Amino acid sequence: MKMPQEQVERIKELGYTEAEARFLYIVAVHSGYFTLGQFRAFTKTAYGKRPTSFAQKLINRGHATVRDYMRRGSIFHLFSRTLYGQIDKDNLRNRKRHSFDFMRGRLVLLDFILANQDLNYFETEQDKVRFFCGEMGIPKDALPAKVYEGGLDGKPTLRYFVDKFPMFLASPFSGAPPVATLSYVDSGFETSSHFVAHLAAYHSLFRELKTFRFLYIASKDAYFQKAQERFRSLVKRPLESDVSSEVLRYFKVRAKWERHEYVVPITEDLEFLKEARQRFQGEQFDGVFEAWKTGKVTEQEVGLEFSRKKPEQAVFFSTFLVRLHGSPVDEVTRRGDGCMKDTHHRYRHRSRHPRGDAKLLGA
Repeated sequence: MKMPQEQVERIKELGYTEAEARFLYIVAVHSGYFTLGQFRAFTKTAYGKRPTSFAQKLINRGHATVRDYMRRGSIFHLFSRTLYGQIDKDNLRNRKRHSFDFMRGRLVLLDFILANQDLNYFETEQDKVRFFCGEMGIPKDALPAKVYEGGLDGKPTLRYFVDKFPMFLASPFSGAPPVATLSYVDSGFETSSHFVAHLAAYHSLFRELKTFRFLYIASKDAYFQKAQERFRSLVKRPLESDVSSEVLRYFKVRAKWERHEYVVPITEDLEFLKEARQRFQGEQFDGVFEAWKTGKVTEQEVGLEFSRKKPEQAVFFSTFLVRLHGSPVDEVTRRGDGCMKDTHHRYRHRSRHPRGDAKLLGA
């Protein structure tokens, strides 16, 4: 992991040890939220004075707050502009207060980072844009983006890769050269529609990549099979197959939809139609569709028109099972470290922390 020692030293200047400063750098860049269980996992320490002292320093210096999660443990939020400023990242949205749903996802994400510190991550939005547009020559309008209203000058702001899920270069299998690896973090409390929407947001980028790997990160392996099936049908199969056959299927489903033939909606067709409308938009597709619908061109001619668009892509899908380190998301309060709450009252939370490392499952 790229961790500039100069910036780590700046965090140490605020009164933290080397290990504490390195941990805070990771939290600031990747999640904004953490638990003392994750701090113990990083420093390889047990319950007791060291994590308690670390927690008290954070609170006393005004660098973090603590939120009680439904009486099941405490979640720390690293929010201090002073601390983020020490690493030149005081504009990161990790500083902002978020919902518990968001926090749960960030705790899973942080456990993944802690289990894979050997990877060199694209840490910021600028790093990712620079890699895809500068090094790979991908047009900027192919990147996943979101518009935020009311910037500093009152104008809308366009931001890229706002999900901030882990992204890095890695080999899809042993002996292969490293490829761009994108990911999705499932907090365990989301529906499959969130994953489908995420894939749709990235589809333009997927189409521009000759090869890439997609990593599905979750704390329960029960989600893996369904996620792989979704990815295969919405991304892998369309990208690795003859585009002409996908276009023809789109034309047929779209025509049936426009003729109101779906008395009983077929979920698979409707999901395909929604995704295909984003993939196959523009005057070329609309013009050929109208010509095909009115009988001016045949199915064979449609195939010939789009056969030259057959991509030469290799798409890989992997899963990663995260072992939660003392996360209050689904751990019952049992034993734990002393810590401080948002109030000035001392508080002890007690939680049982599972042992074991994260496990990488199949490429």
